[in-house]
Amino acid sequence: MKIYFMGICGTAMGNAALLARAAGHEVLGADTGVYPPMSMVLAQAGITLHEGYDAARLAQLAPDLVVIGNAMSRGNPEVEWLLDTRAFPFTSLPALLADFVLKGRKNVVIAGTHGKTTTTALTAFLLRENGRDPGFLIGGVPRDPPVGSHLGTAADPFVIEGDEYDSAFFDKRSKFIHYAPHIAVLNNLEFDHVDIFRDLQDVQRTFFHLTRIVPRNGWIVLNGDDANLAALGPLGWTRVVRVGTGEGNDLRIADFAETAAGASFKLLWRGALWTEVQWTQSGLFNARNAAMAACAAGLALEGRANRPGEPSVNRGTSGGFALPVAEPTALNLAALAKFRGVRRRQELLLDTPQLKIVEDFGHHPTALAETLQSLRNRFPDRVLTAVFEPRSNTACSRAMQAGFLRALALADEVFVGAVNRAERIKPDERFDPAAVCELLAAQGVGAHAAPTNAAVLEQLAAHTLPVTGRPRLVVFFTNGSFGGIIGEFVRAAGG
Repeated sequence: MKIYFMGICGTAMGNAALLARAAGHEVLGADTGVYPPMSMVLAQAGITLHEGYDAARLAQLAPDLVVIGNAMSRGNPEVEWLLDTRAFPFTSLPALLADFVLKGRKNVVIAGTHGKTTTTALTAFLLRENGRDPGFLIGGVPRDPPVGSHLGTAADPFVIEGDEYDSAFFDKRSKFIHYAPHIAVLNNLEFDHVDIFRDLQDVQRTFFHLTRIVPRNGWIVLNGDDANLAALGPLGWTRVVRVGTGEGNDLRIADFAETAAGASFKLLWRGALWTEVQWTQSGLFNARNAAMAACAAGLALEGRANRPGEPSVNRGTSGGFALPVAEPTALNLAALAKFRGVRRRQELLLDTPQLKIVEDFGHHPTALAETLQSLRNRFPDRVLTAVFEPRSNTACSRAMQAGFLRALALADEVFVGAVNRAERIKPDERFDPAAVCELLAAQGVGAHAAPTNAAVLEQLAAHTLPVTGRPRLVVFFTNGSFGGIIGEFVRAAGG
């Protein structure tokens, strides 16, 4: 089959295209930004790439199926031509994955407001390190596993990042609804994506819909410390395993500590020590990602059922079906010590005695706060500088401005760039960098707002290069490119 991907150079679309190519299909596609590294990876796999969108060219290519990415909208010339002519069938990326990749597999779907990419990478990594050949699709660029997508063996699980964002302009269901989970991992739940969800209850509703399609012989791996997930209810139609720091969790994270070298913690399965972990990843949030991944991977290996007389995980049955206790602890977790993480997730770009530079994909107040707190814990002697680009639809709006203010106040100094494509948003609904910096300054934080990314770089360099006095740690937060200033700053600092 000849499959054409619209928006092929996006991380998810590109990795899905690679999966389709690995499955034996002829794959080609187009994007407005055909650039490395994804363009190089696609080209090396024998996938033809076209720059820009052209209806006449699409007609000439005559694909058997068109996959329309969720970044596409009405007004795109190829979209309009397809709708006018119905010349070729089209589908969304999640529907393609459901039909061509996930059908018949034991799917492990990693969902949550935060930590999806890292937890997906960890789950696939642990299964591989335990001798299995899982399929996986990771919405980022992992170091471990060394690729972002892999078909794996049909008999082994498929691990996929389950995004709650909508599937396409013609399918407003959350992507993860398509993914037929055998195991659904719910890392956490917060209000996000203000462009498609009305409020927290709206987000909870779509997560609840995900739990409803987990079969009775499957599992829900749930963050047991998260009140917004607890509000979903008992979820009595399947087996539920709770993970967290509290005493009531099945898998508990204990004795967490972190230093400049990394973090350490214990994992206790129902009170008994499963393993002790020492690794280079930072923050309690990453320890939680590891615990969720360990539990999901262990359950995917089909741990033993309960012995006669043992209670079920959720103390119940579903439709007369007894829900047995699962034991994920057959999974060997020694490989966690060598897990190298995912690029752009607390990624160290420069490390000198006087200056560390970190890049992070953070674009939600909670993500910024957790990363800043972890960096503060690990490097208490350093001046902590946060550089933030309001870029996501949520970050560009005023909906979470107070949350960003609280998060950024954890830094010693802050630089805030211009709102990305500010013209899309009414001024009274738009994130206000100047107001945020004014309030931060009133709290004793050195705060600077800049009208352009170039101006951010100029201000930042003037304040931090050369470094004098206390050593400094600069962390960039963006889910985009930040106009290329991160690489420029690293080079100017000698990187």
